[in-house]
Amino acid sequence: MRYSLLAGGKRVRPVLALATARALGADPERFLPAACAIELIHTYSLIHDDLPAMDDDDLRRGKPTAHVQFGEDVAILAGDGLFAEAIRLFCEQPGEPPRVLAALRELSTATGLGGMVGGQYVDVAGGAADPEALRELHSLKTGRLIAASLGVVLILEAAGEPETMAFRRFADELGILFQIVDDILDVTGSDEQLGKPRGSDERHGKLTYVSLFGLERARELAAESHARATAALSDAGGETGDLRGIADYIFTRNE
Repeated sequence: MRYSLLAGGKRVRPVLALATARALGADPERFLPAACAIELIHTYSLIHDDLPAMDDDDLRRGKPTAHVQFGEDVAILAGDGLFAEAIRLFCEQPGEPPRVLAALRELSTATGLGGMVGGQYVDVAGGAADPEALRELHSLKTGRLIAASLGVVLILEAAGEPETMAFRRFADELGILFQIVDDILDVTGSDEQLGKPRGSDERHGKLTYVSLFGLERARELAAESHARATAALSDAGGETGDLRGIADYIFTRNE
C-alpha cells in the first residue's frame, strides 16, 4: 500500500479538494482527511487497473506496478486495503455528521457503479464506439472522481446552489480535459515522461480521442474543454485562482 501510494504522482484530486476549500473561503487544512481519502481511492484504482486481468501494465509512476513487485494476490489486497482505509479516514473528516455522511455518499457514488467501477466495466466489456459513448465512458471512469474531489467540499461547506452549479460545471469539464490530454500524451509522450508505458491504449485496441479524432483535432478539443472549464470558474466567485491554475496545469502537462 505504501509502495503505490508514496511512489509519486500528480495529486491532482486532493489538491482540487483543498483548492475548492480555499475558493469557498474555508481553511484547506480542515479538509485534509477528505483530500487524503480521495488520493487513497485513486491509488487503489490504479493498482487494480494495472492488473493482468485489466490493463496488464508493468510500469506505474516510474516504478514496477504493484502486482509486478509483490504479486497479483498482494496487489489486489493492497487495493482493497486502500479503499477501506479511505472510508475510515473520510469518517474522521470534521464537520456536521449529516454533511459528512452526504459527502461520503458522493465519494462512494463516484467510486462505484455510478463512477470508476461502472466506467471500467464499460471499458473492459468492449469500450466506446462513438464520440458520445467515449465521453460517457471517461466521464464515469475518470471524471466522476475528479468531480467528487470538488463535490465533497461543496457539500461539507453547504455551498449555495449558484456557486455549486458553477463549480460542478468546472469539475465535469476538467475531467474530460484530463482524459483528452491523457490520450494525447499516450501517443506523444515517452515512458520516462509518463512514468508508465506509452501507447498502452493502442496496444489494447481502445478507442481514444486521438484514434477517433486525430492528434491535431484532439489538441483542439483539449483547448476547447480548457476554455469551458475556466469560463465556468468565472461564474463561481470566490478565490478561484488555484483552481484555474490546476486547469492550466492539466491542459499543458507533459507527464
